[in-house]
Amino acid sequence: MLVYGLNVLKEIDGKKVKKAYCSRKDILPILENKKIKYEFKDKKFLDNLVKGVHQGIVLETYEYDYYTLNDIEGNFIVMLDHLEDPHNFGAIIRTCVAKGIKEIIIPKDRSVNVNATVVKVSAGTIENIKIIMVNNLVEAIKKLQSQGYFVYASDMDGKNYKEVDYASKKVLVIGNEGKGVSRLVKEKSDECISIPISKNAESLNASVAAGILIYEMGD
Repeated sequence: MLVYGLNVLKEIDGKKVKKAYCSRKDILPILENKKIKYEFKDKKFLDNLVKGVHQGIVLETYEYDYYTLNDIEGNFIVMLDHLEDPHNFGAIIRTCVAKGIKEIIIPKDRSVNVNATVVKVSAGTIENIKIIMVNNLVEAIKKLQSQGYFVYASDMDGKNYKEVDYASKKVLVIGNEGKGVSRLVKEKSDECISIPISKNAESLNASVAAGILIYEMGD
């Protein structure tokens, strides 16, 4: 996987990088400090490798090594119900890390995975959170509930998010950009919560809604 950008370089564990392609001499000390093998190339070479703004550094990394439910440590978990947009995923990662959330759960199928866009949009903060991949979200919810977690699904028909007394151990479910939270996940959740919006707006962007709820739900 090719990832790029100065923030990504600063955050990434050097052991996860196979090789780097660099066009800026001022970046070389960072590469050397992280013991990353590199080739010095011109900007045009890097432009041909990736489409985004690479800032003079492209990293060839190993594929992301997903975590499991057994790796959970935090009391506040975010679950993404078949999110499709890597920009939303990256933005949610960044918000979670800023809030101190330690885990995000995603399903294996029909969902955006960790890719170069996700890493770039997260500004490298993906290195500071565990992305857990599960085969079935409903089964994951059942396991978390058996461990004392209270599951809140974000849904337009739910209770006003400001009127909810949140549990100390909790899971926030954010739904698909178009379909929202799936029926089975919603039915298995303990409570549905919503963000009131003006009649002039149809809905909020998934990452915006996640940001509002993450900060309202607290630690």
